[in-house]
Amino acid sequence: MTDMKATALKPSNIKQLAGSPNLRFVPSNYVHSTNLNHDDDGDGDDSNSIPIIDFSLLTSCDPNQRSTAIHQLGKACQDWGFFMVVNHGIPDNLMKAVIDCTDEFFNLPDEEKQEFSGKHVLDPIRYGTSFNTSTENLFFWRDFLKVFVHPHFHSPTKPQAYRDVVLEYSKKLREVARKLLGGVSESLGLEESYLDKALDLESGLQVFVGNYYPPCPQPELTMGMPPHSDHGLLTLLISNQVGGLQVQHQGKWINVNALPNSLLVNTGDHLEIFSNGKYKSNVHRAVVNNKVTRISVVTANGPSLETIVRPASPLIEKENSPSAYIPMKYKDYLELQQSNQLDAKSCLDRVKIRRN
Repeated sequence: MTDMKATALKPSNIKQLAGSPNLRFVPSNYVHSTNLNHDDDGDGDDSNSIPIIDFSLLTSCDPNQRSTAIHQLGKACQDWGFFMVVNHGIPDNLMKAVIDCTDEFFNLPDEEKQEFSGKHVLDPIRYGTSFNTSTENLFFWRDFLKVFVHPHFHSPTKPQAYRDVVLEYSKKLREVARKLLGGVSESLGLEESYLDKALDLESGLQVFVGNYYPPCPQPELTMGMPPHSDHGLLTLLISNQVGGLQVQHQGKWINVNALPNSLLVNTGDHLEIFSNGKYKSNVHRAVVNNKVTRISVVTANGPSLETIVRPASPLIEKENSPSAYIPMKYKDYLELQQSNQLDAKSCLDRVKIRRN
């Protein structure tokens, strides 16, 4: 492959493109801006100020410790929509195995990965590149694997160890997510089990997503993922400790440097809807670098697909405020978001009720 500064390419996968020996320039249909990674509104690393939630306190038998943790959790959801979770109880070696197996998957021969390329956004296993190449004119520097792991478990058959690793990890992560959401429910002044029952978390959708961001010759010109919020309630993320995640806070982009073996958590659109806007979904993005591959594993935890999500009625009554969002089945929202281009919170904006 030769000088590609002005050449537009239809992507098959970004790993193959990035590995081209003569690639010196980003192809034109991957160029998003001339100054993406050096925004005037925030290029500094303020990650020390990101809230930290001690999971062991949230699950403590000591009512004072638990009350403090619930208060901190609510404050993190309201002020940031993003926090790190420590002392969560998921073994370090399991988290490492998830990253290693994900790396192995993306390093499979292309024809083997293509066996898992789904056609529809609700296909239970879907391998692809960018975000949604059928609607995009500009592509993102990312390959992905999306797998539905609950309420019905699916997994690629390759690499061989992947199924068992993903099964164990997703089960443990779901337990953490439900405990966090119990704390979130209490922080809103509701019973611990209210959110769980109202949104049918027993049958809740859990989506395991592996992301692969290889080195880029001109990282300042492109994006791994654009600014966006997530569907669902809480998204939990781990990575291979390579930076690239940025979260928006008070109009600035904050570089996230995760504490070792922590879980990074951001609030989703359906938590914003459920809380009637009290807990805003977090806008975040992924930037790339020119030196090393970044691998992240993101697990989205949402209501059941058939649940119609609306603001919690006790919150409406207590605040004596009207519902700010149109009720919508989670499955329909998921299809709407995943079938279009990602653009900040444009999908959530469609279900907001406008009042003059």
